[in-house]
Amino acid sequence: MKIVYLIAGTFNAGGMERVLSQKANWLACHGHEVVVVTTDQRGRPPYFHLDQGIATSDLGINYDADNGRLLSKLVRFPVRQWRHRRRLTSLLLRLRADVVVCMFNNDVGFVHRIHDGSLKVLEVHFAKNKKLQYARRGLWALADRWRTWREQQVVRKYDRFVVLTHEDAALWGRLPNIAVIPNARTFPPVRQAALSAHRVLAIGRLDYQKGFDRLIGIWSLVRKQAQAAVAGWQLDIVGDGPLRDALQRQIQQLGLQDTVHLLPPTPAVQQLYLRSSILVMTSRYEGLPMVLIKAQTLGLPIVAYACQCGPRDVVTDGADGYLIADGNEALFAARLTQLMTDEALRRRMGQSALTASDRFSQEQVMQQWMQLL
Repeated sequence: MKIVYLIAGTFNAGGMERVLSQKANWLACHGHEVVVVTTDQRGRPPYFHLDQGIATSDLGINYDADNGRLLSKLVRFPVRQWRHRRRLTSLLLRLRADVVVCMFNNDVGFVHRIHDGSLKVLEVHFAKNKKLQYARRGLWALADRWRTWREQQVVRKYDRFVVLTHEDAALWGRLPNIAVIPNARTFPPVRQAALSAHRVLAIGRLDYQKGFDRLIGIWSLVRKQAQAAVAGWQLDIVGDGPLRDALQRQIQQLGLQDTVHLLPPTPAVQQLYLRSSILVMTSRYEGLPMVLIKAQTLGLPIVAYACQCGPRDVVTDGADGYLIADGNEALFAARLTQLMTDEALRRRMGQSALTASDRFSQEQVMQQWMQLL
């Protein structure tokens, strides 16, 4: 088949870019013709490796020039949309693909109306109500509500609409074109973490979504309630983002600077997991949190808030970790303390996590995609 992927750009080190490179490389290596079409690449190289057989094309729309400026975006967006649709239509009429996969970017409103003979697949990498969960105010809040309503209408127009989790599929409702296919784990199991290190790991961007302010509060509870039992344990929060300074101040105010560490991102991500014994996640919302799948792949037990969406599709409560009702800090602290003080429990749950990760192997996930395509 000839398959075209539409994405804003491949230069970011984000989850969507990583997943696209995985799928595109697999398809190219299995004899399919793959083209990746971008709008905001601006000559930058892809962050993740793309097979040399994959063709790329940038339309030069550059939506990101208006990021953060609502009035400017309102004025310029219609012009960019007109230019985008014209250039993409011309390209797709030349390519004559079998399938065009839209990754829910600025082209989502018109790709299904381009009559190039291809089937149109829409895939989404965030939960249905993500924009409402930004909790923005004023004009941005109105824009988020309108866009959420509009998305509910447009997803029905595609031949297939692919979401990451069964939980999210239920939020979208009974759509006849919906399918659930998760992201694949980004590496195969190499070996299981020893689970003997007194180290708890959290990974993610230091922003509102990831809720590390909640995690620091939970860690303070753990230290107060079981100080002797958890002596020597450390919490590493790995990431960067706009809340770094605020989180560091919170750590200092709670007197946790000796046990909580904000560490910069690193490409040696597997080593972070292997040097840890528990993975924690306190996000306010997710799509399908890859940190949980990576933790399972290396045999780490998990304690996570059951936020929308994703944790319920990855973690089986009481088997390979604990799912905590969103916002219940006391229970989160109790379950985390339980794992920290019981190495046999960590090993049992870690082994279950390793087994569970097979659901997200690249071969299994890509077989689901091939059945759909």
